[in-house]
Amino acid sequence: MHARARRLFAAQPRAKRADNEHENRSAFVTEPKPTAPLEGPFCLSGPVQWPDKGTLPLRRDLAHIALAKQFLVANYAEPTIMHIGSDPAPLIRSTKSEDDVIETLEAGAAFQALDVTTSWVWGCLGPEGPSGYVKRTAFT
Repeated sequence: MHARARRLFAAQPRAKRADNEHENRSAFVTEPKPTAPLEGPFCLSGPVQWPDKGTLPLRRDLAHIALAKQFLVANYAEPTIMHIGSDPAPLIRSTKSEDDVIETLEAGAAFQALDVTTSWVWGCLGPEGPSGYVKRTAFT
């Protein structure tokens, strides 16, 4: 077998387990460390009532980290605080219809950004909402 083929088909690197210094078993390097069990009632007990768009900081693909115990989505984000610039800015429900204004944010107001693109920032005023989109140019 050529050297390159041996590298491609070689066994995965192994290392000693870090959780018990007296244990001699080896483990795959990529094996996750054991974690303590979570506390609280975590179970998939059925469908939940999905809130109206613009109320909670919740989308099907992303949610505020504070909602992790209530809603199961693909990703959770810890918000980054951004401030509205010198002019008030509308918080809108959807980027498809800029006429659907939820609230007008005052100049200098703090906004919890959860998803930032080149044109829009999706976020909220707090974990309880309201949530929506603000134009990226509205921030300082």
